[in-house]
Amino acid sequence: MADADNREIVERFVEALRSGDAAAYESSLDDDALVIYPQSEERFRGRRNLRAMLEEFMSRDAGFRPNLEQVIGDDPSWSTSPAYTVVRVEGSGEHFTATGRVRYSDGSEWHLVQLLEVRDGRINQVTSYFAQPFEAPAWRAPYREAGAP
Repeated sequence: MADADNREIVERFVEALRSGDAAAYESSLDDDALVIYPQSEERFRGRRNLRAMLEEFMSRDAGFRPNLEQVIGDDPSWSTSPAYTVVRVEGSGEHFTATGRVRYSDGSEWHLVQLLEVRDGRINQVTSYFAQPFEAPAWRAPYREAGAP
């Protein structure tokens, strides 16, 4: 599979998550795609099952909208989503990393890191890590860069 084709499927996957488009999400997945949440020790398999889970989640948490910021790899490219969120897409081969923030209807915001693997033109595996922001401890202040996020 050409690198450009793999980039295209990762971009389609990211956009489907950003927009909540369950049909586009499902079409970007391999038939036996696997989604792993290491922090909760959950594994979900199969494109139809994954679509159903996304639809259920969207109906339960109507305010959910992921704001994916970057897909990291080797070949940089920039695009803008319809919401004018800059999405950086980089990558080659079969492995990609997406980073971003997810805001839930309760107002909480979480950081998201996704490790994506592409096989035969579709997303085959996604490992997602979620983390809440936290206050930096004061003792590290002398070692931080000014203006660090």
